[in-house]
Amino acid sequence: MRAARVLAARVLTAQVLAAQVLAAQRTAARRTATRRTAARRVGPVMAAVVAGLGTMAATTGCGAARVTPVAYVSSTPSLAWKACEETASASGFECATLQVPLDYAEPEGKKIGIALVRLRATDPSRRIGSLVFNFGGPGGSGVTTLINAAHAFSTLNTRYDLVGFDPRGVERSSGIRCLTGPQMDQYMSEEPSDDTATETKLVTGFAQACERNAGWILPYVGTVNAARDMEMLRTALGEPHLNYFGFSYGTHLGAVYATQFPKKVGRMVLDSAVDPSVSMLEMAKTQTLGFQKAYEDYLADCAKTRTSCPLGATPAEANATVLKLLDTLARTPGKVGSRTVTEDIARAGITQALYSKLTWPLLTEALDEGRKGKLDGLLALADQYAGRQPNGTYSTLQFSLPSVLCVDSTDRPSVAQAKELARQLEKKSPIFASTAISAGSCSVWPVRGNDAARHVDATGSNPILVVGVTNDPATPYQWAPRLAEQLRTAVLLTLNGEGHGAYGQDQCIDEKVNAYLLEGTVPPNGTRCG
Repeated sequence: MRAARVLAARVLTAQVLAAQVLAAQRTAARRTATRRTAARRVGPVMAAVVAGLGTMAATTGCGAARVTPVAYVSSTPSLAWKACEETASASGFECATLQVPLDYAEPEGKKIGIALVRLRATDPSRRIGSLVFNFGGPGGSGVTTLINAAHAFSTLNTRYDLVGFDPRGVERSSGIRCLTGPQMDQYMSEEPSDDTATETKLVTGFAQACERNAGWILPYVGTVNAARDMEMLRTALGEPHLNYFGFSYGTHLGAVYATQFPKKVGRMVLDSAVDPSVSMLEMAKTQTLGFQKAYEDYLADCAKTRTSCPLGATPAEANATVLKLLDTLARTPGKVGSRTVTEDIARAGITQALYSKLTWPLLTEALDEGRKGKLDGLLALADQYAGRQPNGTYSTLQFSLPSVLCVDSTDRPSVAQAKELARQLEKKSPIFASTAISAGSCSVWPVRGNDAARHVDATGSNPILVVGVTNDPATPYQWAPRLAEQLRTAVLLTLNGEGHGAYGQDQCIDEKVNAYLLEGTVPPNGTRCG
């Protein structure tokens, strides 16, 4: 897998889970009534996002990422809310742009615009304030996602204005774009090379394209600066404290905000927690094994709970079917129209469908069709995973994601080290082991990193609710208690279950999260649901 795509496996959330529902729509006309019901039962947060997901000279060489002390901004930013142009068919959404410093070391210097969206509280007489969301990535569009996901948070919307934003470097907020659509198609279809020099050349070319086309913003897109943007957003909204709901990467952003501004934390929920202290290689290993566990659970479910699993009567038989399909594509890539479907693209489609147990039937259908030569389903899943639009363009996700990850850390394992890790994982996880190669991507990134975002401590803040799912493949469960411990002021809430993201999957989780955000009721530390 190409590094930019694989890095997305770190922290994708509702933004990417929407793709599973989009794939379900694609095949709805051919699905049985039972399968249609299963597709509609995808958790509210996931199903709700079904429709979602500069010209300055480039900076030079490997300049250090800009992480500076918070500087004084001379005036309170103002917001001019107006009806969102892209929601003509929807009612109630307002959009605005928040002007923030490109470089917080020069607060009166060049500004960039942060795109915002808001849906006002439906019960103004009981309004608490604003609830700001980040749905993950790094690189997911909070504007697009909230527009499509708002009804999943209708209970919270009774008393909160729901607010989403595109973080700096994402989509409408000076979104980073490194390659054109056709160039990305070619890049995404490349298979990992056994030759380290060839692999390094490919990821270096991607990094150089990012520097060439978006170098002016690359040093400024890290999580520390994004947290400072959220503090300016809090001020512009007129809120005394920041009430915040972060998913996946959004938990990292929330943790960094709470570290920088502990006294400004209101009610904060961090769902599908990220441990910011893990190394690139540790992250790659943990996620590879996490997706392998989800894949094995999927195979067992297909063989055990389905009336008949078309892939095989046992998990071993079903696995053999999948491996045979991938081997066939490795030797002879398939075609969907003018597009080529490689083993790597099929692997991305499989990964995409493993984010939620409720979308496993879609994977079964895509694999069953794939082994018969019809690869539309796997390609559709892979496209959604990559952020590829029907018109052949890509969202900024694949570009902003590595930009943020590499700025947020000084950890720079080489491509050779990452390839060695992939080799070690091959026996345990033959399908997903190659994704570990992504751990070497930052070694060739044109901007040096800074470790400020890797150290979190919210001492002095209000209680923070950290939520983890025991069988989460993308942000493995062990990261949740680790994040809670590092924050010092957090309590841990656990869902015993499958999938990426707890809210919207389980009534017990929803009740406890809602009680905390709406009433301030903090559940006992260590509470479990499911």
